[in-house]
Amino acid sequence: MRRTSNANRTRRTVKAAAALLTGALALSLTACGGDDDKSGGDKSTGPKESGSALTLPELNGTTLEVAAVWTGPEQANFKKVLAEFEKRTGAKVTFVPAQDPIINFLGSKIAGGQPPDVAMLPQPGAIKQAVDKKWAKPLGAEALKELRKNYSQGWQDIGKVGGEQYGVYYKAANKSLVWYNATVFENAGASEPGTWDELLSTAQTVYDSGVTPFSIPGADGWPLTDWFENVYLSQAGPEKYDQLAKHEIKWTDPTVKEALTTLAEIWGKKDYVAGGADGALQTQFPNSVTQTFTGGDQPKAAMVYEGDFVQVNIAQTDAKIGTDAKVFPFPKVGDTAPVVSGGDAAVVLKDSEGAQALATFLASPDAAEIQAKLGGYLSPNKNVDVSVYPNDVQRTIAKALIAAGDDFRFDMSDQAPQAFGGTPGKGEWKDLQDFLKNPSDVAGIQKKLESDAAAAYGN
Repeated sequence: MRRTSNANRTRRTVKAAAALLTGALALSLTACGGDDDKSGGDKSTGPKESGSALTLPELNGTTLEVAAVWTGPEQANFKKVLAEFEKRTGAKVTFVPAQDPIINFLGSKIAGGQPPDVAMLPQPGAIKQAVDKKWAKPLGAEALKELRKNYSQGWQDIGKVGGEQYGVYYKAANKSLVWYNATVFENAGASEPGTWDELLSTAQTVYDSGVTPFSIPGADGWPLTDWFENVYLSQAGPEKYDQLAKHEIKWTDPTVKEALTTLAEIWGKKDYVAGGADGALQTQFPNSVTQTFTGGDQPKAAMVYEGDFVQVNIAQTDAKIGTDAKVFPFPKVGDTAPVVSGGDAAVVLKDSEGAQALATFLASPDAAEIQAKLGGYLSPNKNVDVSVYPNDVQRTIAKALIAAGDDFRFDMSDQAPQAFGGTPGKGEWKDLQDFLKNPSDVAGIQKKLESDAAAAYGN
């Protein structure tokens, strides 16, 4: 994440981006519906030709491997992008399923003498580790040219290490969204909240109607970090967020105590969480989404918090985005609503003509528009034609991301060393799972978070 030199400018920009997202989402959701497309697509606005002048080399006989942690529809959709690269170049590209943490997975592949040519790394911290281990190769001239043409400086900068460009952020995420079952809200007489207090009131209204308010995927630690980050950014502000992300302040800081105490207002009410804490800790992310939009007017939960990519999982149910499945921005806890972004970057591990050509392709609007039209995907590429997104909700989210320019806040745990912010069963993931299980122990979790952070950051 790029830090700005003017704190007030940052605060104004974040506030403006949040306001844009709030207003635009409201407009788009009233426009959606009445469409037989399960994704909530607007058939009147189809994909357009990008008009790209991208030239790729002939790579007949070249074989490439691309590693990523993506599964299910996300993996299937990315394979269609790779298929287009194969068609244009003659290369043969194999997708290699990776496991979290991907740095450990790559380490085993490299130790065995079989590194993939390109890896999609989900954290800036992972990019730095790959560079520090001398695995990652700098981007070549053609990839750099495409990147600089299509990306804001902020998205370029988070792919740099030591001032040199290693990553192409192919995929982004708006991680400040709450999706809800429209039928449940209508039956309960509930309305979209704009503040944390209103969210608590809405949750009580939904609960009183006979439906559990929240679905929380506690089996996966990363969504819990996202919950914390949105509360913390809105409540503590962008400057403190930046400091905590770099471990310049400790996790025992009073601002962390305040954020955890706020989270406990939901996590600590077992009747507000589907299955209670024990059930949530056994619920994986995909199921947390599908159980919110199945079961008729009595689903297991009314709301699920997570990013724009939730649409891929909603599409596996009968719910239509914009009519059955609606969305509102994460409510503001402090003065402004939070705007947290995440993303996955393509990093070259084997410096070859084919690997550099694939990085160039992934930096182009040509590649992004293929996956954008399939749904559940968001590109930080400013030259992607927003008309290719399959529904008004997704188009609005994409416009808001680009409008935020360079002044966004990147996922905090993704900026951390992977041992703290990106490893199942360890660090922040495990600590917040423990907190979900026992939200009354704020001080204890703060001490554990600080101990794990200090060990991972080395300070």
